[in-house]
Amino acid sequence: MTDLANPTGLRLPTVMRHLSVLEAAGLITTSKDGRVRTCAVVPEALAPVRTWLDEQREIWEARLDRLDAFVMNVMKESEE
Repeated sequence: MTDLANPTGLRLPTVMRHLSVLEAAGLITTSKDGRVRTCAVVPEALAPVRTWLDEQREIWEARLDRLDAFVMNVMKESEE
């Protein structure tokens, strides 16, 4: 955990609180071996976020496609 805290400039207790929240949410796991506590990401816990982001990407791609078609139509009409 010290290795995680050092580059952030945050104090170790602050980082430990943040990590405990992530662990409670199931986004990371921690294990302790002596005085060393190791954290690991749980990739499958991010599946709902990925699903939501994919849905949002589809929505926005469709919107941008419609906007592109509209702009191209306006440009074509202004040329005529």
